[in-house]
Amino acid sequence: MNPQSCVNIQKEWDIVGARQLGRDIARKIGFGTVDQARIATAISELARNIYLYAENGQICFEVIDNLNHKGISMVAIDNGPGIDDVSKVMEDGYSTSGGLGAGLPGVKRLMDEFDLQSESGKGTRIKAVKWVR
Repeated sequence: MNPQSCVNIQKEWDIVGARQLGRDIARKIGFGTVDQARIATAISELARNIYLYAENGQICFEVIDNLNHKGISMVAIDNGPGIDDVSKVMEDGYSTSGGLGAGLPGVKRLMDEFDLQSESGKGTRIKAVKWVR
């Protein structure tokens, strides 16, 4: 298991830091520029959600290096209010912040694996994985 790198998300500027770190890791393990952009976009969305709804949390990155393929795993964790209706936030176009609504469904589309766990009042944990093609 590779060591993980985490970025704390507490202020808007941390979103940029998380994006940079994720993109750098993706580039180093062999993702092309299009997938690097997809990963950076997914990171932005996850980090922005932490910043907007939970006030603070963290995103941790880990390189996955299995026998047959490599990838990047991102886990976004917060102790915010949680998501009351997970199926609703996973609907395309749903937005509580007045944003574009690409949101979590967009992250799910950009990545190869997506897992969301949330409990009202206890926070949210989202894991997303992208594999090098």
